[in-house]
Amino acid sequence: MEEKVSKVAVIMGSDSDLSTMQRCIDTLKDFGIEPTVRVISAHRTPLEAADFADKAKEKGYKVIIAAAGMAAHLAGSVAGRTELPVIGVPMQASEGPNGLDALLSTVQMPPGVPVASMAIGKAGAKNAAIFAAQIISLFDEEVDKKLKQFRTRQTEAVIAKDASLNS
Repeated sequence: MEEKVSKVAVIMGSDSDLSTMQRCIDTLKDFGIEPTVRVISAHRTPLEAADFADKAKEKGYKVIIAAAGMAAHLAGSVAGRTELPVIGVPMQASEGPNGLDALLSTVQMPPGVPVASMAIGKAGAKNAAIFAAQIISLFDEEVDKKLKQFRTRQTEAVIAKDASLNS
């Protein structure tokens, strides 16, 4: 399968994660980052997951965002095979304890194999994109500029909401 390579890869354990991860994808696009999006399972396609992780850096990726639910080994299995920063987004599965199982699987990595763990679900998906943009902004002036604009808009929106309460 020929894949388009960008600075950020968004990988998901299942296509059922796409509705949540769309928030991540859209936020990355807002920063001018067109992500590569793939469905890769640590459990159902382990050879593909290993191959992706092994080749990610040489293909030009700078950050990998990995979303998975239940046992949520995608981020950890990828982090174990690449030097790139991996951001994990725990998903809430239709079964299980509201994503807590995925959160624990994502955050409880052994020493030496870090995964930046985000919140469960949509908030985590958006924060993963912002965190990836922060990493990319260290060497990409356009992303840095858009990140600063995002922060300014966010600040102005809170100030405006406060002002509307007190007028």
